[in-house]
Amino acid sequence: MTGAAVDQLAKAGRFSVRYGEEVIAYALRLQPQRLPSKVAIHVEASGRVLVDAPVGATHAAVVRAVKKRAGWIAQHVAQAKARLEHVRHRDYTSGETVHYLGRRYRLRVTVDPAAAASCRLRGGFLEVTVQRRDASDVQSEMSAWLRHRASEVLRERLDTIAAGLRWVKGQPPLRLQWMRVQWGSCSPRGRITLHPSLVQAPRDCIDYVVLHELCHLASHDHSARFYRLLDRHMPGWRSVKARLDGMAEDLLRQ
Repeated sequence: MTGAAVDQLAKAGRFSVRYGEEVIAYALRLQPQRLPSKVAIHVEASGRVLVDAPVGATHAAVVRAVKKRAGWIAQHVAQAKARLEHVRHRDYTSGETVHYLGRRYRLRVTVDPAAAASCRLRGGFLEVTVQRRDASDVQSEMSAWLRHRASEVLRERLDTIAAGLRWVKGQPPLRLQWMRVQWGSCSPRGRITLHPSLVQAPRDCIDYVVLHELCHLASHDHSARFYRLLDRHMPGWRSVKARLDGMAEDLLRQ
């Protein structure tokens, strides 16, 4: 299969290889700046497998790289699935734990048909008032509150961190978007997209995600240069990332 054919399939999204009794599914991303012989493999906290390959890579080369690390991939996917098995979906009832900027709060739901719906932090509680006893109404108020807080906090962190990076010119455009498997992304045109739920994470985890995406403005792949930039501006980012990965399934649960 030619490199051009792989390019077309990459746009379609999904590939898979067999590893013993298992099938490893992965998403392929082609990156123009990646060295011809370099294929990078990532397993996200959700268990999603991402393969970054250079433009022009053959399908056979990508499959070889995946099969070579199949044992490592399978192990990390299994660990992610094991973590997710213990995560319960929210009931949106009083007493549940919620997070904001790394701190734990208790959800307190008040049903009052005469009151305006609202959501606010008060002491150690996230207080939500709704007009009827319906989980979807509580979820809606919480999501709106998180998005509002995220628009302020993430914008401030993005601008502050960007100001210290010589390759960032001007204020990077920011979009908030609920995503299933990632905290952020950077478009080829330089727009940063962040998950509103990121505002629940500790501040150093927020800064890691923001810096990660800003580094893509200088290197739009996960090349050696990209990691040098991360190392230079956040030497301890690996431990921060590991901590965020460990919290992801709790912070992203709905």
